[in-house]
Amino acid sequence: MTPVPSHTLNDGRPIPSIGLGTAPMDDEQSETAVAEALRLGYRLIDTGAAYGNETGVGRGIARSGVPRAEVSVVTKLPGRHHGYEETFASFEESRRRLGVEYIDLYLIHWPLPRLDKYVDSWKAMTRLRKEGRVRSIGVSNFLPRHLERLVDETGVVPAVNQIEGHPQFPQHELRAVHTKFGIQTMCYSPLGRGTGLLDAPDIVAVARAHGVTPAQVVLRWHVQLGAVPLPRASSPRHQLHNLAVFEFTLTDEELARIDSALDHRRIGFDPETHEEF
Repeated sequence: MTPVPSHTLNDGRPIPSIGLGTAPMDDEQSETAVAEALRLGYRLIDTGAAYGNETGVGRGIARSGVPRAEVSVVTKLPGRHHGYEETFASFEESRRRLGVEYIDLYLIHWPLPRLDKYVDSWKAMTRLRKEGRVRSIGVSNFLPRHLERLVDETGVVPAVNQIEGHPQFPQHELRAVHTKFGIQTMCYSPLGRGTGLLDAPDIVAVARAHGVTPAQVVLRWHVQLGAVPLPRASSPRHQLHNLAVFEFTLTDEELARIDSALDHRRIGFDPETHEEF
């Protein structure tokens, strides 16, 4: 298996270029999936307080036998805990559930613009990073105006913005903003989450040309665009297949073909209106 390369975040810290998504696994499922994934070579594990599986993820990390220092753990601040002091308390709850002394990447899960407390939470997260309780800080589902406000009001640029991203919703405009600020794009639902993306004739044709699966083609598309995909996979077979995306390369023509395989549309919640509490 080709080793998983890393990206360097804008704070100088490395992050693996593919990770394991765990939503909507429960504690038992995530413990098994995480332990197996780490044994197979994954080093980036994504969870969130809202997923309800941080305890299982933590158990999986401990059960894997992989040294803690080699694992990048991502979790997220839930909407119900937005606010300066609330963020510190929520962080400690997540840290205890995960059973770790620090969190590698801590994200604000949703901006919740109606609540209008995400800047307060961001200020708390910058303090958590300064104190060493968090290695890197970032956001999830933030739109350009949310990112610009954080930078304008605090001077601190998020290391990561985790967004819905796949060929049906490539988010090229938002990715361009990420490039402008030096923010790493991280993608959930990278395979389109049951929308028929993997059956698209253009993607199937590219997969056949390389002797790989359609899922591997789509994950390679992410990798070559510079994003970090977070495919959810509970079976060791699928986990191994996802790691094999570093063993082939797509041409520019194939990348464009994948990008236009289906009409573009969001399949998840809209950050302008979604209120996750």
